[in-house]
Amino acid sequence: MARADTSGVLGVSFEGFQLSHIDTGEVRLRVRHGGSGPPLLLLHGYPESHLMWAKVAAELAGEFTIVAPDLRGYGGSSKPPTTDDHEPYSKRAMARDAVALMAHFGFDRFDVAGHDRGGRVAYRLALDHPHAVRRVSVLDIIPTGEVWARADRRFALGYWHWGFLAQAHPFPETLIAGDPDTFFFRRQFRGILQTFDDYEEYRRSAQDPATVHAMCEDYRAGASFDRLLDEADMKAGRKIACPVQVLWGAKGAVGAWYDPLEVWRAWADDLQGEPLDCGHFLPEERPAETAAALRRFFSEGR
Repeated sequence: MARADTSGVLGVSFEGFQLSHIDTGEVRLRVRHGGSGPPLLLLHGYPESHLMWAKVAAELAGEFTIVAPDLRGYGGSSKPPTTDDHEPYSKRAMARDAVALMAHFGFDRFDVAGHDRGGRVAYRLALDHPHAVRRVSVLDIIPTGEVWARADRRFALGYWHWGFLAQAHPFPETLIAGDPDTFFFRRQFRGILQTFDDYEEYRRSAQDPATVHAMCEDYRAGASFDRLLDEADMKAGRKIACPVQVLWGAKGAVGAWYDPLEVWRAWADDLQGEPLDCGHFLPEERPAETAAALRRFFSEGR
């Protein structure tokens, strides 16, 4: 069931969008959708929710029909039971959710942009469902398999949460439970999440042990199921068939540690991209510039 978003502070950032809870068959996703024009799916990252896209969605809603869900396990979406192989929290499973969600809204082919974990879902979606994705934009990531293959001292110290969250249950969940605020929002990303408009939403969500467990499962899947899928694709020479845009923060770790376009050239023949003058959280640090870059890319070929 859909309704207008009148939830206080969120009513400004998603004014005119509809709030729904959609059953995809495997999970129930909290979703906001609105705007008009060609369909554009926006996928958020860790440890946030679809609310991270609020300002970008407002910029693009006049030209695109925006669909912005919480990924399974995050925010207001359901948290499916876990398995030993972590497949329920793999990017392949989240990509299935995306296809089912867009079909619910009547779209069998669409554009997709994903930031952070959402970017990992976005490129897996393009690999697993090439018929469904017209164009894909990935924000401030390189592929998961590439991350693990290139892991070094900088990665171990800078993105230490990757290895920590991937530890076997219940070790990380137990330690995080003592002080989720410090773990998620004070010690990671230099505390920048505390400055964002929707910080209180992210903070409330991180107090839920089920959400914390789901985020750990997301990273466990990344270190195992997702990594193995990427390695198999690399070995087979599989590439993303559609045009790919890569955006990254000029002041963030991805731009400092890697040459993002050089890395992504092994994954896509039709590739373009650029840095934005910010850190990791492009849609919140530079919403107008992020929206402009996405608009240019997704308007091509129309």
